[in-house]
Amino acid sequence: MEKKRRTSKGQAVVPTQREVLRDVMLAAGKYGAWMTLHELARLTRYGETSISAQLRHLRKAQCGGYVLEKRVRKPEVVSSEEHFVVWEYRLTARRRVSPDGRAASRRRRVQ
Repeated sequence: MEKKRRTSKGQAVVPTQREVLRDVMLAAGKYGAWMTLHELARLTRYGETSISAQLRHLRKAQCGGYVLEKRVRKPEVVSSEEHFVVWEYRLTARRRVSPDGRAASRRRRVQ
C-alpha cells in the first residue's frame, strides 16, 4: 500500500521516488541491513540507475544530508549466477554536533 501525504487543501500527494528510497533505506538501516541496487529495484520497482542517482542526491545537504555508506558484498552472500563485484549500500541520518560537542536534535522545517 502506498503511503500518501496530504496538502494544505487535503489533496493526497504520492511520495517521490527519493522519499520512497529514503524511507526504505532508513528502515533497513535500523536493523543494520545493507541493500544492493538490485534488491532496491525489486522492492520499489524503480530502475537501478535512477536508484543510484537518488541515493547520491540524498547525500546533499538540501536533500537531507544523509550518510551513504558503500561496500562490496561478501562473496558468500552473492548468488552463484553473479560473477562480478556486487556493491551494497546503507543510509543513515547525519548526526549534527553542536559547538559544545554534544549531538544536537534534528528539527525538520515545515513548509
